[in-house]
Amino acid sequence: MTTARHLATIDLLRSRPFPGQRGRSDAGGSGPGYHVAELATSEDFWEDPGRAEEVAEQYEAERDALAACLSERWGEPQVFALWSVFLRGARGEELPEPWGGLAAHVPDVHLWRADGRWIALGVSQWDRELPYQLLAVVTETDPP
Repeated sequence: MTTARHLATIDLLRSRPFPGQRGRSDAGGSGPGYHVAELATSEDFWEDPGRAEEVAEQYEAERDALAACLSERWGEPQVFALWSVFLRGARGEELPEPWGGLAAHVPDVHLWRADGRWIALGVSQWDRELPYQLLAVVTETDPP
C-alpha cells in the first residue's frame, strides 16, 4: 500500500541522523539538519498540459490522506504557507534550509512538531510543464 510505504519512509527519515553536508540519497536530498524525500512523482505535462490540474488535485488528495494518518499520531497539522519565505529569499534574505529551497516550488506544507523535529508534507511543482511531487521533510530547523 502506498500510504504504508510513505509512512515507512517518513519514519526512516525521522530515525536517521542528519548529515554534516548537503547531498542526495535514494529518497531525495539531505543536509545539515534536514532530510527531504520524494514520496511520489507524476508524469510531466509537455504533451498534455490540460491534465496538470487533475494531477495536482490527485497529489493534494494524496497529501491530505497521508496527513490524516500523521494527524492520528501528532494531532492536526499547522498549514504553513511558504509564499512569504519565497519573497524574502527573492529579496536577498539568507534563509535556512530546507525552507529556502522548498519555498521555490512548494506553496505550502502541512507541518507537525514531534520529538524535537519538524515533519512537513508538501506538493511540489517547479513549472507548469514539469511533474508534481509529493514531498516529505524532516528537519530540526524551525520554519522561518
